Amino acid sequence: MRLIFAGTPAVAVPALEAVAASRHELVAVVTRPDAPAGRGRGLSRSPVGAWADQHGVEVLTPARPREPEFLDRLRELAPDCVPVVAYGALVPPAALEIPGHGWINLHFSLLPAWRGAAPVQHAVLHGDELTGASVFQLEEGLDTGPVFGTVTDEIRPTDTSGDLLERLAHSGAGLLVAVLDSIEDGTARAEPQPADGVSLAPKLTVEDARVRWTDPVFAVDRRIRAATPAPGPWTTFRDERVKLGPVTPVADGPDLKPGELLVEKSRVLAGTATTPVRLGEVRAAGKKAMPASDWARGARVAAGEVFA
Repeated sequence: MRLIFAGTPAVAVPALEAVAASRHELVAVVTRPDAPAGRGRGLSRSPVGAWADQHGVEVLTPARPREPEFLDRLRELAPDCVPVVAYGALVPPAALEIPGHGWINLHFSLLPAWRGAAPVQHAVLHGDELTGASVFQLEEGLDTGPVFGTVTDEIRPTDTSGDLLERLAHSGAGLLVAVLDSIEDGTARAEPQPADGVSLAPKLTVEDARVRWTDPVFAVDRRIRAATPAPGPWTTFRDERVKLGPVTPVADGPDLKPGELLVEKSRVLAGTATTPVRLGEVRAAGKKAMPASDWARGARVAAGEVFA
């Protein structure tokens, strides 16, 4: 089949590479427009766009996929199908109708669970034990289309969102190509999503990533892992924001008040509503991330000081 791949961030690149290496013909990619990045705020190509540039594949960057110029080019390219991974824009009906087999979306959850922009983050945040990826027919609703197939993955106790998303990006890439093959072979069957079990996963905000030390230890741990690497877990110390790396719950730790810090010889503990956590890396404002012991020594953390 003639394919146009739609995607934007780095997590979409494994699927793009798998599609390019498949038996199908990749004729172009669609990605979000170049955006300011870095300290200089110069315009930067998306990871998907950069991959396409390196491999001589045409790149389409409509500000909105309803633009007449984009729709005209889509018709000229005449794709049979458009596989989608984390494109980042709503696709209008006028675009959905152009490929004969529509747009096929790889989504990182077991639909209908966690429809929306941040399925992996919410699965970690809410303590799910099992997640996966689904390939479904894209339609106007938010991740509501019929599902062609799924793969599953266990969420490990130390998984961050980044860890889990990296695994799903690769296993999902294989699923996506298998679905495309079955569509071409005429053996694909898409099943409607069940009405029960629907949950929504909006993008995590910076405020969502703020650690709530009055939560029990399991909730503190989940929030920090869910917000890693983005938008990045944080708290405040002496009225300044500090970023945190993943922590380790300490079941037999001392009794500390929520947010209370205890600096020991080989570790730094922070209290929660239940048992404490051992801090991993800490990044103070304007400084590089460092082991918590080095940060505490440099900051001269006193007994009884707290994370707010």
